[in-house]
Amino acid sequence: MNGDRLAELVNQLLLELGEDPAREGLVKTPQRVADALRFLTGGYAVEAGEVARDAMFDVNCDEMVIVKDIEFYSLCEHHILPITGSVHIGYLPAGKVIGLSKIARVVDVYARRLQVQERMTNQIAESLMKLLDARGVGVVVEAVHYCMVMRGVQKQNSKTVTSAMLGSFRDDSRTRTEFMELIKSRSRGP
Repeated sequence: MNGDRLAELVNQLLLELGEDPAREGLVKTPQRVADALRFLTGGYAVEAGEVARDAMFDVNCDEMVIVKDIEFYSLCEHHILPITGSVHIGYLPAGKVIGLSKIARVVDVYARRLQVQERMTNQIAESLMKLLDARGVGVVVEAVHYCMVMRGVQKQNSKTVTSAMLGSFRDDSRTRTEFMELIKSRSRGP
């Protein structure tokens, strides 16, 4: 295992589960799992400001900007099982906009950590509010938690929805309603 501590721990886990890590199908599993976990938790190694740094633009725009259906995956901090879903983000610029792909990258910064959905939703909203110095930010996350699907109550079709509304999205019901209506509408394609 070339001194990779995480791979050694996975090897020990396999032994504890009653498996033989020397079995043909498992020989490379400890390193594969270690590599996968490092990738899936890569959000600890980066800050949202780093991913957005080169994509902040001064623009005279005061209308709502929305990016919806941003797919994400994360790991539940309680069971280290997958969370998958989509994030819908809207903001009201105050003279500054962010490159659209960077919004998805900000989502990844927080999704690629051991998480609870409620915290992740707030982290995304607070981060964008700070980065953009926006008049308001709204974030809605819809997700399936495999800790509910694969174990425990085993509810296959349950979804969890969380939201964070900051600035005008919290203070102005018309802004919040407009955002919620726009993220509900279905796209008809480009």
